Amino acid sequence: MGSIVRANLECIEYLLHAPNILSQPKKRWHSAFLTIYCSKTLLSFFSVSPPQKKSSKVSRLPSFTVVDLKPDTRFKIDQNTLIQLVKEKNVDSLQKIGGVVGVASSLEAKVEFGILGDAEDIAHRQEAFGSNTYKKPPTKSFFHFIVEAFKDLTIFILLGCATLSLVFGIKEHGIKEGWYDGGSIFVAIILVIAVSAISNFRQNRQFDKLSKVSNNIQVDVVRAGRRQQISVFEIVVGDVVCLKIGDQVPADGLFFDGHSLQVDESSMTGESDHVEVNCSHPFLVSGTKVVDGYARMLVTTVGMNTTWGEMMSSISRDTSEETPLQARLNKLTSSIGKVGLLVAFLVLVVLLVRYFTGNTTDDNGNKEFIGSKTKVDNIVNAVVGIVAAAVTIVVVAIPEGLPLAVTLTLAYSMKKMMADQAMVRKLSACETMGSATTICTDKTGTLTLNQMKVTKFWLGKETFAAGSYSSIAPYVLELVQEGVALNTTGSVYRPNSGYEIEFSGSPTEKAILSWAVLDLNMEMEQLMQSSMILYVEAFNSQKKRSGVLMRRKVDNTIHVHWKGAAEMILKMCSSYYDASGIVKDLDDAEKIKFEQIIQGMAASSLRCIAFAHKQVSEEDQENKSLEEDGLTLLGLVGLKDPCRPGVKKAVEDCQYAGVNIKMITGDNVFTAKAIATECGILRPGQDVVSGAVVEGVEFRNYTQEERLEKVEKICVMARSSPFDKLLMVECLKQKGHVVAVTGDGTNDAPALKEADIGLSMGIQGTEVAKESSDIVILDDNFASVATVLKWGRCVYNNIQKFIQFQLTVNVAALVINFVAAVSAGEVPLTAVQLLWVNLIMDTLGALALATEQPTKELMDKPPVGRTAPLITNIMWRNLLAQASYQIIILLTLQFKGESIFGVTKKVNDTLIFNTFVLCQVFNEFNARKLEKKNVFKGIHRNRLFLGIIMITIVLQVVMVEFLKKFADTERLNFVQWGACIGMAALSWPIGWIVKWIPVPQKPFLSYIKM
Repeated sequence: MGSIVRANLECIEYLLHAPNILSQPKKRWHSAFLTIYCSKTLLSFFSVSPPQKKSSKVSRLPSFTVVDLKPDTRFKIDQNTLIQLVKEKNVDSLQKIGGVVGVASSLEAKVEFGILGDAEDIAHRQEAFGSNTYKKPPTKSFFHFIVEAFKDLTIFILLGCATLSLVFGIKEHGIKEGWYDGGSIFVAIILVIAVSAISNFRQNRQFDKLSKVSNNIQVDVVRAGRRQQISVFEIVVGDVVCLKIGDQVPADGLFFDGHSLQVDESSMTGESDHVEVNCSHPFLVSGTKVVDGYARMLVTTVGMNTTWGEMMSSISRDTSEETPLQARLNKLTSSIGKVGLLVAFLVLVVLLVRYFTGNTTDDNGNKEFIGSKTKVDNIVNAVVGIVAAAVTIVVVAIPEGLPLAVTLTLAYSMKKMMADQAMVRKLSACETMGSATTICTDKTGTLTLNQMKVTKFWLGKETFAAGSYSSIAPYVLELVQEGVALNTTGSVYRPNSGYEIEFSGSPTEKAILSWAVLDLNMEMEQLMQSSMILYVEAFNSQKKRSGVLMRRKVDNTIHVHWKGAAEMILKMCSSYYDASGIVKDLDDAEKIKFEQIIQGMAASSLRCIAFAHKQVSEEDQENKSLEEDGLTLLGLVGLKDPCRPGVKKAVEDCQYAGVNIKMITGDNVFTAKAIATECGILRPGQDVVSGAVVEGVEFRNYTQEERLEKVEKICVMARSSPFDKLLMVECLKQKGHVVAVTGDGTNDAPALKEADIGLSMGIQGTEVAKESSDIVILDDNFASVATVLKWGRCVYNNIQKFIQFQLTVNVAALVINFVAAVSAGEVPLTAVQLLWVNLIMDTLGALALATEQPTKELMDKPPVGRTAPLITNIMWRNLLAQASYQIIILLTLQFKGESIFGVTKKVNDTLIFNTFVLCQVFNEFNARKLEKKNVFKGIHRNRLFLGIIMITIVLQVVMVEFLKKFADTERLNFVQWGACIGMAALSWPIGWIVKWIPVPQKPFLSYIKM
């Protein structure tokens, strides 16, 4: 009541001391308002009923501006306090504000009731504390991808050529005829940019859709006393969220109540150990997963204010690092461009010298330049024509079809890979995967299913198979059942008849409970009722064991049961039970035998768990601590965490293809070695001594020189942090490797981002991992990685085929135009004809060669790597042979064609153009196989290739016979068509003969550098 009076008195004081800025008539309104307000205040003081909340805003009057006299103080705790609460994990700070109950009260939330949850309440909370969404990079518009395509150096050079060609063409031939050359180059540029931008835009939208669906998970909350499911994006501060095993913590919050709650924080911290959350440690972090128990949590922070939101925003930036193929293509384009510019400059000089020295004639045979008698307009037109010819040389030299071809190839492959359960986020990732030399993989969720199963049981020094437990002494079996049932955080639910028994808990607990119930016929509920638990020591990742102190109701005796890592429990035992129930001494010699049993199970990639027991006196149990020595060993169980189906085959396929597989995990060395051996990553005999297995801390403490020296030998890195993974990727890249990283957890994100290619899991993968990856494996199967590798190599191989095909065209056209320009003073192939060849042949040719499916032969070769030349010696051999043949044929036609065929110069130029195009059609078959002599193998399965060949031929016929003015051609008769086809068809036998010629291993260009 006192607070109400104080608040009202403050308001009165404010009104009394309001500034005197009102006119005399309006002051009367102010006085009236003041009188009414004071009267209401006095009435509220004497009123018995609680005051009703009034709006703090007064209706706006013409006489004055409204002032917010009473700020909103609905929530008694501010946002910054809540944010720091979970981030700092300071229990003392929590207690100062009343503990979890105090925070809940401040947020108007109750354990059983939750929040009110109506539309007004939700809106108010979102306004005060934000919504449970995080900032994602703004969706890239189509214009963004157009701008990105324009950044290509090839596009810039072509734009310059198009502008010059357009200006010179209009100057020489007028706007009606002169726009053809420049206009056709602009058409080429528009086509390249449009196809590239559309492909990138579509695949970006495709992933956005998948991401939205996969992120919209359902969460159980309590609102207005009713438990209901809502979207994770609808959670607000104050919500009471119900957590169970397998749930992801949807926001930062505090533990309200629950039992045996354990969370896996490896997705945030990289640590594989589970963290127990209870009243003494009540902090829950968003993005972590519940692995055991159940609880209700109070949401204190949502969205960008959480640790999860911070991480999402911090990794949303893209690096501008080039992929291996992009770097090579830029280098190749730059080199060819320099050659083209040099040739164009020589042609320009030669033609200008020929013109100004009077060595050129017009159509009538008269000299074009006769000194001062020549008109200025004629000189300008002649110079423009010469420059246009030089520009044409540059246009021919630059493989402008290359960016388009690569984009088409990658886009087609991306669609095909989607059918093979691999969604490509970045087009360049297709080709990069083909160059991969090393794959660094996580263990949990990638190599293994994380589904434990008991496969071995040792009692004493004997092993017992399922169904043979009847030979074991009943008393010993009862002790084992008691140890399993009472010393567990899992549970067993027996539904009505006809349904399977349900087990809950961690994978380890579920496996042991399942084995005890189904194989040992354990009645868990009956055992729980017949005993009373006195004290529990929860599982500790450092001690790697858990214990329970219990009293049997039937005889009031007190017993201790321990369970944990076999080597730890063995050290606590001084005796053991044999199968007949006899207790035997466990001396040093016997312990060695048991250690050998444990090592034998470990060699079979089993996780070893031991059970031990001891009966204690009343005095011993009073101090509430469990006996840790003098125990009797009950038995050993071996648990198998099965590898994913097909993982070993996938690993073998990758290794056979020359790709190294490295497992980087947060698990201990013991488990890591076992799983790595089973998956085939670690060969039998490889151990710590050889440097094949290291721990993260050991790798971290190496000097930079030691890391670079040893990194290639490492097969398994255990107990690693995210920093260790990142460090390994950086070291491998420094050694020249093209590195791929697979993973599903948030802790994999830095390595996924740094790697040349990141592979995340679509089902179990976290949003952070997906955002950081280049390819998402939709079925979470590591076997799909081998498929992606095969597709990557197919893409790289197809691009190499096209480069060989493209450069054959460029080399032949460049030499023909250069020789003709120098010798005859003119170019036989016009800019329009050359761009027709480049556009039609390259666009359709790229699609034809891009549709080649992966073959087993691709996995027989070692990876290309980062330093291997893009154009191999085999490609040089093939393209130089074909280009030389085309040059010989076309130059022969250039200088002797008119006399050989008895045709006019215009028809002869058309023959040259037609033969040139048809040579590329036949050479397209040769490009299908870089090394194999039979270029027709499997061609019947590639209908698209055959269809494109037919389309190309039809378009060429249309070009020659119907688009005469645009293409500057003349119609040909059947004999002339037959001659063109015959000359072009010789490409096949030449290609077959050339492939018999051996090539050296040393790259061809290295000889030039020497």
